[in-house]
Amino acid sequence: MFVADEQDDHPVDVTRWSRLAEQVLGAMGVGGEAELSVLFVASDVMAGLNERFLDGSGPTDVLSFPIDDDVVELGRWPDPTTTGPDRSSVEPAEAPLLLGDVVICPAVAAANAPGHAGTYDDELALLVVHGVLHVLGMDHADTAEVAAMQRRERELLDRFHGPLARDPWTAPPS
Repeated sequence: MFVADEQDDHPVDVTRWSRLAEQVLGAMGVGGEAELSVLFVASDVMAGLNERFLDGSGPTDVLSFPIDDDVVELGRWPDPTTTGPDRSSVEPAEAPLLLGDVVICPAVAAANAPGHAGTYDDELALLVVHGVLHVLGMDHADTAEVAAMQRRERELLDRFHGPLARDPWTAPPS
C-alpha cells in the first residue's frame, strides 16, 4: 500500500486512509502481496487527470485507474522474468499483485461533503472505499451495478469507518 498526500489545501491522515484501503482490500478477498496506491492531489492536478483520461472539465472528487490485464482477473503481476541492477530474479508466486491507483481531491471532497456524506472525514472515507471498489472492478454504469456498488460501500463503511453523517446515496444531487 502506498498512500501520499501531494496537496496542501486540506489535512489528510495518510495512515488512517491507508488502513481503510487495506481493510477494504481484505474484505474484498484480496490477500497476500498486492500493491495499490492512493494519492491525494490538488484541484489543478485532478482537473488535468480528469481532462486527460475522461475528457472531463475541472476537478472531480475521485478517479480510479485499475491495471487492466486479461491474464489475471484483478490487476496484473509484474514481469518476474527480467532482472535489473536493483533486484534478482523473482518467482512468479512471490511477485505482488498490481491493482492500480486511486486519486482523490480533498478540495472537491471538502466542497461536496455538506451535501453528500455530511462531513469532510466521511466524504474522504466514502471516496477511498468507492475508489478501491472501482480498482477491483465494480462500476455504476447501470441501475443494477449502482445498487450493488452502493450496498457494498455501505457495508464496508459501516464495518471499517462507522455510519456516515448523511446518506450520500439518497442525498439530492448538488
